[in-house]
Amino acid sequence: MPFELSQVLEGRRGENFRLHSRYVSPQLPRVLQTLGFDRFYDRGEGCYLYDSEGRRYLDFLSGFGVFALGRGHRAITGALHEALDADLPNLVQMDCALLPGLLAEALVSLTHPGIERVVFTNSGAEAIESALKFARRATKRDRILYCDHAFHGLTTGALSLNGGAEFRDGFGPLLPGCEEVPFGDVNALAKQLARDDVAAFVVEPIQGKGVNLAPDDYWPAAQELCRRHKTLLVTDEVQTGMGRTGKFLCHEHWDLRPDIVTISKALSGGYIPVGAMMCSAEVSDSVFSSMDRAVVHSSTFSTNQLAMVAGLATLQAFEEEDIVDRARRTGEAFAKALIPLVDRYEYLHEVRGKGLMIGLVFGEPTSRALRVRWKAIEAMRTALFSQLIVVPLFHRHRILTQVAADNMNVVKLLPPLVAGEEEVEYFVDALDDVLSAAQKGSALFFEFAKTIAKGSLHRSRA
Repeated sequence: MPFELSQVLEGRRGENFRLHSRYVSPQLPRVLQTLGFDRFYDRGEGCYLYDSEGRRYLDFLSGFGVFALGRGHRAITGALHEALDADLPNLVQMDCALLPGLLAEALVSLTHPGIERVVFTNSGAEAIESALKFARRATKRDRILYCDHAFHGLTTGALSLNGGAEFRDGFGPLLPGCEEVPFGDVNALAKQLARDDVAAFVVEPIQGKGVNLAPDDYWPAAQELCRRHKTLLVTDEVQTGMGRTGKFLCHEHWDLRPDIVTISKALSGGYIPVGAMMCSAEVSDSVFSSMDRAVVHSSTFSTNQLAMVAGLATLQAFEEEDIVDRARRTGEAFAKALIPLVDRYEYLHEVRGKGLMIGLVFGEPTSRALRVRWKAIEAMRTALFSQLIVVPLFHRHRILTQVAADNMNVVKLLPPLVAGEEEVEYFVDALDDVLSAAQKGSALFFEFAKTIAKGSLHRSRA
């Protein structure tokens, strides 16, 4: 009997959390059930998810930035159906297929003139791993610099560049020669580079964990230091790239010309994993330096036909739908609508970011009654207040958001880049409601406690 997806989905409906608890890992189901986030999503459309009860949720996670074009984009699904129907010869390996060349050509055309070659990968982490290898080979140096609070992936090499101890704990020793510098500190960077033994400085233009921005004058100075000391500048654009910040690549805000750029997430269109490490011909040729080294670096599935089709269709949709400029305009609309809330509510200290990568920064209020309440919450767990925003946004208003990092009172918004005025207005009204409840009294805190208690009870019975 042939496999029938509809029968599988219908026959095993509602077993999601039980199956994950038994066969994948019990910890994520516990977290989701405790927070009351245990929903059964049936489908997605544009900026929205729909659960098994037909309820609609505004998705401001967008798969950690994967769904830049929203869910169920017709051009992407249409292209993938066409590719499946064409039954293209896939992964011949001893071959130079057309589609990888076309996608590489398209990506190179969208970057600065110093970027000339593309290595395809299956993820952002794998793109970072490729960048580390290529940088070491090209410079004949071993040391790699990264920033505090950085996040570049969770494979061993990428994890070695991770500024969060919670991700590194228990997995060492990691890749030797990787050293941390403070994000945005030119003097600290200069001190490390002065040794003239650093292969690459790997940095996010905006840090995903916390939506942290460096001072504008940091970037040209950092680039000049890298050039002076013959260190490769690697910008990790896995989350910030592909229009997220109102430029196709975030480093364009500061007119940078990095030696290596990594992208992924949005390039997939939300369907087929794909990533890319883009670099100069000089860097590439240092690795693929002879016929004997033609396959010294590769990845089995990286140039699969469906991934290449997804990437090409995504780039065409970006151009035809003016996605990058739409993200810029919607980001400006968000800033204009959100900034007045900073003056209205003591808990909200700052709105930061660029385009549609937005951080809502919460902190201790100034008035005595609110300050006492804040300290009581933070005494229970550091940065618990941000969860008091995320959870009611979900339960009261059906908006999916995330805390930007562990032990940090920052809520991160990553709306699909197709979001518009309707989504801006709905979110700002919802946040206004939640902040108003937090500032007026204890009702929101009891609501949060009730949600946690109910979720814990549900979890214990599961």
